[in-house]
Amino acid sequence: MKPEDIVKYLGTEKFSRDKYQDNEYAGVVTGLAWTAVGGEILFVETSLSKGKGSRLTLTGNLGDVMKESAVLALEYIKAHADRYGIDSSIFENWNIHIHVPEGAVPKDGPSAGITIATSIISALTQRKVRKNLAMTGEITLRGKVLPVGGIKEKILAAKRAGITDIMLCYENEKNIKDIPEKYVKGVTFHYVKDVNEVFDFALLDEKVKGAIDFSIKAEKSEKSLNSTPSPKDEGNS
Repeated sequence: MKPEDIVKYLGTEKFSRDKYQDNEYAGVVTGLAWTAVGGEILFVETSLSKGKGSRLTLTGNLGDVMKESAVLALEYIKAHADRYGIDSSIFENWNIHIHVPEGAVPKDGPSAGITIATSIISALTQRKVRKNLAMTGEITLRGKVLPVGGIKEKILAAKRAGITDIMLCYENEKNIKDIPEKYVKGVTFHYVKDVNEVFDFALLDEKVKGAIDFSIKAEKSEKSLNSTPSPKDEGNS
């Protein structure tokens, strides 16, 4: 039997593997997940919409632990907004929506922590994410990156998807050493201890096309407030 005969005898493939897409959109980051049938890549998407109240929406059939990771990531970024050049007024005037595609598939666990954090900060800064990069790791409220499981399966999934750079906790380095060389060839591993190292490598200085200019919107809002006539002025008009 030849490879081209597979479709003839077994029919067309029922499932397709996810492939790395691109980095043309702010807030879209590639993560790595473990499943009962092997590793998979997943995409975390963050979008912003104008609205009061700083509402956080989480969709994609996420479990409680994964939802907690999203809350942790957002709270860390809020607490260190100045460090990343983020105007804190953004959180008061924009709602944040985090989505993980393939909503029919349940997803849970803490390993998407740094992926979610990178997705959020990319959306808030409108900066591009480095091409062909995937990541996996738990995040703490202090910004520490913790090791996760299923590394071998995740690496194989990354290779299938065309990923060339992978970020993970420095404590997971021992797991990489247990993988035969042929399976990690062509992939560069970046070991990190805290989320700032993740952001420093993952985020490019270049902004996405059509980036939201938060500063202009903030200025318009301020001018509007300053131009509101006082009761005294209204009475004299």
